[in-house]
Amino acid sequence: EEFDFFERLLVPRVARVCKSDVGGDKVLQKKWTTFLKAQLVCSQPGRFPFNVIHHAFALPRRRGGADFYAVFTSQWQAGRAGSAAVCAYSREALEEVFEGKYKELNKESSRWSVYGGPDMRPRPGSCSVGPSSDKALTFMKDHFLMDGKVSPIQGQPLLVKTDVTYTRIAVDETQGVSGATYRVMFLATAEGFLHKAVELPGGPHIVESIQLFGTAEPVKNLLLAPRKGILYVGYSAGVLQVPLANCSLHRSCAECVLARDPYCAW
Repeated sequence: EEFDFFERLLVPRVARVCKSDVGGDKVLQKKWTTFLKAQLVCSQPGRFPFNVIHHAFALPRRRGGADFYAVFTSQWQAGRAGSAAVCAYSREALEEVFEGKYKELNKESSRWSVYGGPDMRPRPGSCSVGPSSDKALTFMKDHFLMDGKVSPIQGQPLLVKTDVTYTRIAVDETQGVSGATYRVMFLATAEGFLHKAVELPGGPHIVESIQLFGTAEPVKNLLLAPRKGILYVGYSAGVLQVPLANCSLHRSCAECVLARDPYCAW
């Protein structure tokens, strides 16, 4: 048991495994030897946490590194029915937790607690070392869960929306007419809508909401093609092409400015 709850608690996690991991020779045969996982936090103060993750998207940074966006709902319905949240995490925040303390299972009490034993060098689960010793692999069998939790950028959700369930997310980076760079989130819903939200200093602003289908139908997948200016939307019956810029929607310059869509001149 990791948590004390009357009902089964769902815990969103992120895992790390090295690309070169081919499994162990004697210990952890045909199993990952560098697999580690950590809890993701997406919550607001005084509210039930958003603990059910539906989809995640990695956005590479132009100067290296990446940020990771994920869409969540909560397993608890009381007072938060139909609410969805978007949380973003930096690669640095993830790496800090994966380089932190491990948890271990007390077999007598069946409780997880912080590992307080001696540090091992080279560090188990690290990608920068060669083949691990049997001692390190034996340690990894029981210490795959990290003690630290990964907190979102700014310590809270980027966006919280009621009466909706987001099923997929894709994020694009584009340059506005002023030369400033903006991040635009494309959020697909379980009812077949597509929300386009631009990140602004004061918080995200939903620029557009598109009903993709004639009847309610969940979006299965999103694929960005920024160079073509297209978002591909996958659903049970096929694939749709949605333009990233829908500037003809605005009937005047003033309406375009109020929309604050960075794909259109404003």
